[in-house]
Amino acid sequence: MTGGRPEAHDVAVPRPEAPVIGVLALQGGVAEHARLLESLGAEARLVRRPGDLTGLDGLVLPGGESSTIDRLTRLFGLREPLIEAVAGGLPVLGTCAGLILLAAEIDDPAPGQQSLGLLDVAVSRNAFGSQAASAEVTLPWDGVGGESVRAAFIRAPIVTRTGPGVEVLARHEGRVVAVRSGTVLGISFHPELTGDATVHGELLGMVR
Repeated sequence: MTGGRPEAHDVAVPRPEAPVIGVLALQGGVAEHARLLESLGAEARLVRRPGDLTGLDGLVLPGGESSTIDRLTRLFGLREPLIEAVAGGLPVLGTCAGLILLAAEIDDPAPGQQSLGLLDVAVSRNAFGSQAASAEVTLPWDGVGGESVRAAFIRAPIVTRTGPGVEVLARHEGRVVAVRSGTVLGISFHPELTGDATVHGELLGMVR
């Protein structure tokens, strides 16, 4: 310091706070999403109650059993708070079952199954076959942050209809497997299982 004034290298530059990304933690592949988000510099928060949504910068709805996750969101009082948060502009990524949960329509729902109706698409569950038909592939990616994504398909759904304003980001075997509308991003596959950070990076880009 000279003359009582700090030199440039003495001035502390505040670091931006890490974005807080919630991971719906009722059922399914939660830990893998949390680890991938943290590897990108985000803070992952497990969401099990409505209060856990407070202060989030973004949200991930993971894969699992879509009908089970739907039932648990209602059991734990999360259905309406989730709809309110995402409709209010909270950026969200839904993977596999999470895509089904976000969709406006489910072509082949389980008995009593509901969706959140936050993404103007129709989906068909388990369109790529049973667990035995699982596959890991590299897909061309039309989003930001990369030209391709390494994706694992496990009993994956497909998008059978897209509404106005819904952008297709990826296809597999000619079928739509990734879409985006505003701050809502839905994919059929599991990048968290391959360690590919492209899609999660796109979510963080929406947050920032």
